[in-house]
Amino acid sequence: MIKHKQQQQIHPSGESGFTIIESLVAIIVVAILLAAIAPTIVIATATRLQSKRVELATQAARTFIDGVKTGAVTIPATTITLLQSTDATRSLADNLLTTTNMPVPTASTALTSLYCVTKDPNNNLTISSPPNCTSNLFYIQAVKIIGTGSTPIDTTTNLPIDGYGLGIRVYGSNIDFTKAVNASDSSNNKRQNSFTGTLGNSQSPLVEMTTVIGSKNTSFNALCQRLAVYSSTTPAPTNNTCN
Repeated sequence: MIKHKQQQQIHPSGESGFTIIESLVAIIVVAILLAAIAPTIVIATATRLQSKRVELATQAARTFIDGVKTGAVTIPATTITLLQSTDATRSLADNLLTTTNMPVPTASTALTSLYCVTKDPNNNLTISSPPNCTSNLFYIQAVKIIGTGSTPIDTTTNLPIDGYGLGIRVYGSNIDFTKAVNASDSSNNKRQNSFTGTLGNSQSPLVEMTTVIGSKNTSFNALCQRLAVYSSTTPAPTNNTCN
């Protein structure tokens, strides 16, 4: 009987698998590439989230301003009074929010003085007057800015009949009022930036702004009286000279 020798099958090189060494090298190469691009991905993601937070905080500030204008939101109780006398000195910085004329909120005053921003079932931003802060997105610190001197006061509202200024700071809901709270002053800008490699400093405001709440009696002269810069040698403008 003749026995046939079984021939060994030869597989083409294209059908052979990876060796363990080749697989380990591939894993190492992929790991090196991921380690190289991971910081860029993290920074880009954090910047996008921070920019979105600042954008939403700005929207909350505008909603607050609209609410004050329409009477849907209570006017801030805290007041900044600007001097308007001919022998006083006032610079442009006096019209800006600082930690002196608008102290930062503290643990003892936060829940009774700050407005809260939440979302309703329709995903619209709503403003709650203090002290109704529960499950909020942002805290809003606000102050009204008025001038003394020639501005007539409405005896009903106790506000200037030609309008007033409104100062606003918007803080994130993750702020810890038991720790130091930041805000911009005349020399340092402590507001969070839109573009950053992190999620920002939770103790600093996302938005700081001032605006004017006008009325039918608001005129250019009224704005000039509030924003004018003068000194002892440059007297404060009057109704006849503010033009």
